[in-house]
Amino acid sequence: MSISKYVRSAIAVGAFAITALIMSGCGGVSDAEMAQLNDLRSEVKSLQTQADSLKEERASLEKDIAAKNAKLQECAKDKEETKANLEKLPQ
Repeated sequence: MSISKYVRSAIAVGAFAITALIMSGCGGVSDAEMAQLNDLRSEVKSLQTQADSLKEERASLEKDIAAKNAKLQECAKDKEETKANLEKLPQ
């Protein structure tokens, strides 16, 4: 029985070694693939920078719109007050 255990162990180790050799030979990345990956990374970085810039611009525009809306409401309030004061004047 000890011989069959030895044979089984040897076969298992051999199968593992062969599998490891096959896997290591197939996993390489070519220079062209690496260059393409680097190009994609730089493009993603550029697009992320552009997206951040657009977000900042949007925030600035929203701030400007809020300020103009506040000024518009103030003008409308002043207009109503002026209209009410004009109606109080004798004619």
